[in-house]
Amino acid sequence: MAFTQKSLVESVPTRLLIGGSWREASGGARFEVSDPASGAVLTTCADGTPEDGLAALAAAHEAQPTWAATPPRERSEILRRAFDALVARTDEFATLMSLEMGKTVAEARGEVAYGAEFFRWFAEEAVRIHGRYSVAPNGASRLLTMKQPVGPTLMITPCNFPLAMGTRKIGPAVAAGCTMVVKPAHETPLTMLLLAEVMMEAGLPDGVLNVVTTTHSGAVCEPLIRDERLRKLTFTGSTPVGKMLVEQSAEQLLRLSMELGGNAPFIVFEDADVDAAVDGAMLAKMRNIGEACTAANRFFVHESLAEEFATKLAARMGALVVGKGTKKGVDVGPLITGKARDKVDELVQDAVGKGARVLTGGAPVPGKGFFYAPTVLADVPADSRCLGEEIFGPVAPVCTFTDDADAVAKANGTEYGLVGYIYTNDQNRMIRVAEAMEFGMIGVNTGIVSNPAAPFGGVKQSGFGREGGFEGIDEYLETKYVGIAL
Repeated sequence: MAFTQKSLVESVPTRLLIGGSWREASGGARFEVSDPASGAVLTTCADGTPEDGLAALAAAHEAQPTWAATPPRERSEILRRAFDALVARTDEFATLMSLEMGKTVAEARGEVAYGAEFFRWFAEEAVRIHGRYSVAPNGASRLLTMKQPVGPTLMITPCNFPLAMGTRKIGPAVAAGCTMVVKPAHETPLTMLLLAEVMMEAGLPDGVLNVVTTTHSGAVCEPLIRDERLRKLTFTGSTPVGKMLVEQSAEQLLRLSMELGGNAPFIVFEDADVDAAVDGAMLAKMRNIGEACTAANRFFVHESLAEEFATKLAARMGALVVGKGTKKGVDVGPLITGKARDKVDELVQDAVGKGARVLTGGAPVPGKGFFYAPTVLADVPADSRCLGEEIFGPVAPVCTFTDDADAVAKANGTEYGLVGYIYTNDQNRMIRVAEAMEFGMIGVNTGIVSNPAAPFGGVKQSGFGREGGFEGIDEYLETKYVGIAL
């Protein structure tokens, strides 16, 4: 179907989805959704209230028994139809994401492919939910275990992957038989609203998926978290907010999945192929403009290769074309907000002030929009803020290490533990280092590790729980044991 950017935006529902009906916020308020490349207002969305949040939870609670009893095959087919619809409408979703969060259309197409795959994966997992039957050791009874849906789930999704962070949560919930209330980031609500429309068209019953857009996240979400009708919370976002949500969830002892901040190390050992490492670094750093919890945040390169690596990386980063993501030939779009851009610049200037060398970039791009020049820093001092804080932008700080023990110590020297990357051609070193690194995921000779068929998640301050893989659906299932006397 042919569309223009204007017609696409106008076609997206902008009201709340509650109990299968699109409605305005109870207070009548709306908020603006802007293009980060220009600051221009794209449209407005309903600004949900705490009352709207509770209405959405009530709808999810009411729909839960019937949805839990829906045959797995029916749930599977809904996901499969939604997968097909997403693939068929790739250009629409990609363009919409580019408009509301800034990434290039080409990269957004990649997110559609990645995000849709969660629906296909969990469509297949929906019919694989199983328990077991066994004989008690003394032979006097039989032991039956079964899996049942956790129940109504609150999903809080971030702005950086407006589609994939939704499908990664919605897919297993639908497969397991859980109803949902989704609260997308207010910066990027349109993609989730369009996705909800697609899910309804795919046959998802009323009340199973409810979407509340709002600029008052805390006020809307906290009453839901403290409500006894809610049984699970899943959140993707910053560690400080995640900790607050965990505290709130203790009141109802909610099942939790927390995908929080990262500070990913990217280690290049002395035996690595430097050109391959630079290729991987470009993927690990520049995916999503660097606005990714999995983005390489700290580059540790063996002292014998550091200058070569940094020089080659700077040449690649410096050649990237910065501009509006919907324009042809653009490689790097804007950051999501002016505040995000300013934070990136603060981290760069802190490192430079402490002695780091700027090999390319190092400053915001003048003009409209929240653009920051792709940046490579060399000789970054250990006390630089960019090594301890999540950069969330197109900045690559390069440091050196002396030996394997030094590399592992520096990699593990963070409170976060989401993902780490290593480049080496030594298989023994690969195993030793992967085992020693304190991260939930390790990429070996690759700059991208995320895969719908694999468990995604971290340790330490990066959270707990896993999304994707066989483990992903277990987050939405309870185990019940039935003892049968003979």
